[in-house]
Amino acid sequence: MKAAVVGGGIGGLTAAIALRLAGHEVTVLERAPELREIGAGLSLAPNALRALDALGVGDRVRAHAAASGVTGNLRTSSGRYLRRFRAGRDEPLAAFHRGELHRVLLEELPEDVVRPGTEVRDASEVDADLVVAADGVHSGLRRQLFPAAPGPVFRYTAWRGVTEPGSVWPAEGCFTNGRGAYFMVHPLPGKRVCWALGAAADTPGVRYPDEQAEVTRRVAGWHRPIPELLAATVPETVLHNDILDLEPLDAFVLDRVALLGDAAHAVVPDLGQGACQAIEDAVVLAAALRTEPDVPAALAAYDRERRKRAAYITRTARSKGVANVSTAWWMPVLLGALVPLMPASVIRRQTEPIWGWSPPSP
Repeated sequence: MKAAVVGGGIGGLTAAIALRLAGHEVTVLERAPELREIGAGLSLAPNALRALDALGVGDRVRAHAAASGVTGNLRTSSGRYLRRFRAGRDEPLAAFHRGELHRVLLEELPEDVVRPGTEVRDASEVDADLVVAADGVHSGLRRQLFPAAPGPVFRYTAWRGVTEPGSVWPAEGCFTNGRGAYFMVHPLPGKRVCWALGAAADTPGVRYPDEQAEVTRRVAGWHRPIPELLAATVPETVLHNDILDLEPLDAFVLDRVALLGDAAHAVVPDLGQGACQAIEDAVVLAAALRTEPDVPAALAAYDRERRKRAAYITRTARSKGVANVSTAWWMPVLLGALVPLMPASVIRRQTEPIWGWSPPSP
């Protein structure tokens, strides 16, 4: 079967790997003239790593990751630990520089599979039995296929950056809650550290002449090493993005087209599941094409398998995001009182529906 993947991000490349592994002829069509992933850091949870293991690339991916204890190290803006990471109780995440994870996936594909500088405005332009729309949160193919579906919704604003190698090291993964904002830290390979500040905002698109200075202003007085991390980041590399998500769609498929990743179910980053869910999509889609008799039946199975889970992840992440950037004075107080008392069994029950997912059997 001929399959075309529209979009060469993490989800699109994973889909191409999975489809080629299933025996299909695959082309990746990427609008950008050069195929590269911009960004800072991201993490993959156990569910995504299992999916990559199913594709035979898990170990190669892990070789480019650092273990982050962000799930266990929870702090207040003053620096007080509400919870400390404990091996055997808390699950570390695999933290990557986004560009390096992208490169590892790209290296799994023959060079002639990927065609940069190729824009697809309409699925009818594509000569393929299957079209995978992995063209991101602002997906043009989603708008074409489902013109009545609501577009992305602004939730809050966020800055991200990566320190210069060795400038602030060692560093632990941690998550800090403050009033109206959070600050997240992941160690990266190469003695680098990625950080993110998420903050409540009423209006999308607001930008600042000096984004690093704006971040520094917003976290003035927060605990170490936050000031050091900001000072060790080249100002021109600080990214400022609106955080968006999508309301659950009524379908992820239409005719021979399947939406995948952010094109289907963009999610706020508060569960760390954006890339993870795109990777899950890719593995489930390839499995459905192996087990179903034809493309329509496979896409129907993919739709059934993915939509309910994606809606759950989207809503759960959104709820957590609302709490993480809440401007209510009592929210940090409430977290400070409840988090230290929360038993590990409760946390496991919260994470199991997300991290406990396993890919379909071959």
